[in-house]
Amino acid sequence: MLHLRLITPAGRTAEVVRLIESTIGTAHLAVVPGAARNPEGDLVMVDVAREAGDELIGGLRALGIDESGSIAVEDIDLSLSRRADKAEAEAPGEGADAVLWEHLRGATHEESTLSVTYIAFLTLATMIAACGVVLDNAILIVGAMAVGPEFGPLAGCCTALVQRAPRLALRSFLALIVGFAAAMVMTVGFSYFMEGVGLFHAAQLEADRPNTNFIYRPDWFSFVVAVLAGAAGMLSLTSAKSGALVGVAISVTTVPAAANAAVAFSFQEYKQAWGSTEQLLLNLLGIVVAGTLTLLIQKFLWWQQRRRRDVKAGRAGSTGPSRA
Repeated sequence: MLHLRLITPAGRTAEVVRLIESTIGTAHLAVVPGAARNPEGDLVMVDVAREAGDELIGGLRALGIDESGSIAVEDIDLSLSRRADKAEAEAPGEGADAVLWEHLRGATHEESTLSVTYIAFLTLATMIAACGVVLDNAILIVGAMAVGPEFGPLAGCCTALVQRAPRLALRSFLALIVGFAAAMVMTVGFSYFMEGVGLFHAAQLEADRPNTNFIYRPDWFSFVVAVLAGAAGMLSLTSAKSGALVGVAISVTTVPAAANAAVAFSFQEYKQAWGSTEQLLLNLLGIVVAGTLTLLIQKFLWWQQRRRRDVKAGRAGSTGPSRA
């Protein structure tokens, strides 16, 4: 269940209440007239089944409540109520399959912002991976994958393509390009420093490296894994299963590939650098393609679910009066 807290202008409250009452899957509607001070208006609270949340939020935005008032949405971890159980049973589909598009767009917008923190995390992850590739240490590689924040902008690209949001697409693309460029440049400097203090050696990079040589040897398996990870990542975002993102983060070779390219460049190993760059681009492409297709499939399936519900409701409405 979701909890909506609305601030509505006094003259629009009745319209909002009618919308809520006509939405299948709502419960616990409460109206406190005149409670809001900034902006002035009424306080309206309601619980709604997750699978009906996107429809209700869309209706509220169509009424302009997001501009004239406020719409706040919170997840309810525990709700002990027969009315809530009934609302969830009446709502179409399953809550785990529902996509809250406004929430997804807002979350990806925040995660795809090019900020100092984002660049810092990506740079630190790339430097950790640089140590991993030089030492041929798989544990450091996995740790670097988990630290990397690059899935946020990748999810932003997927959401922007499906929602046709050019601003979000540009923001996400810039975060990816500028973020990885900055991280790789600073990792080149880090590699020079580590070589200067005697911790990095060209012989380490040129060795067989059985645990990490896959990073600069892209193949079809790289693309297949990226596609699977992209689909799993988008499902984890849309279904609020955020814990699965950790598994996604450590399954794709993006940060390690960037790190290997930077270290190889610093040692004039241009063949390795190019192979790592190919690995990076292949993984980014696979994630975006899979994530976009996942969202399109979810959008189509949910549209089909709503269509069946509307047809069923229309038939019930047409047969009701004839019986009377």
